[in-house]
Amino acid sequence: MWIKICGNTNLEDARLAAELGADAVGFIFAASKRQVTAAQVAAIAGKLPENVERVGVFDSQDAEAIAWIAREASLHAVQLHGGYDEEVLRQLGVLFASSGIRIIQTLHWTVGEKYASAHNLIAAVVDHRLLQRKLTRIYEFGVTDRVLIDSKIGSSPSGGTGMTFDWDAARNLFASAPASLRLIVAGGLRPENVGQAVAELAPWGVDVSSGVEASVGRKDPAKLAQFIQNARSISTPNSGVR
Repeated sequence: MWIKICGNTNLEDARLAAELGADAVGFIFAASKRQVTAAQVAAIAGKLPENVERVGVFDSQDAEAIAWIAREASLHAVQLHGGYDEEVLRQLGVLFASSGIRIIQTLHWTVGEKYASAHNLIAAVVDHRLLQRKLTRIYEFGVTDRVLIDSKIGSSPSGGTGMTFDWDAARNLFASAPASLRLIVAGGLRPENVGQAVAELAPWGVDVSSGVEASVGRKDPAKLAQFIQNARSISTPNSGVR
């Protein structure tokens, strides 16, 4: 089970996540209360274990700008959170070809009253089928094998809602995805529910930010430890994969 602790704003939290067994720490370069700069992350990066992946989260569709920040901040991977754009993926694949920087593509599961009501069930089904087609296309495109599924509200362009999506409805999406794709669950995860998410969806990885915070931008050590322990306590086909 690959575990990413996102929304880090300081060395202490990122180092604690690494010490507790996280596989990756995330830094948000998109508009957010937890937004950081390349210089801030660069100062943190050199003080973390090299085997802990450093991931930058972006909502920009400017491949050159993303690549510049990735290099300046000493990132191992970038997470594209601003929508699915194959041209951006293609450009980043070229820009990262020699550096080995990885790409995580985010896809969004729409949540909210519109999609929970029975008379809008057809709209929800259409959304879910679109996600299935995007997963297939990402697999065929071949630039990345990691896809993060996050929740978003209505027509919002990005996630980060702190809300879970319908795991029961998503079970088929995860089960039917191309076998070589590594699917990561995000959205509303907390120590109390991460075990359920892992049991229901058997993802390759999980991603949390606000669910392990004491306050915005500051992690709660007890929640952080419990989240990692609970995520790894469930046995699935991917539970031993990191």
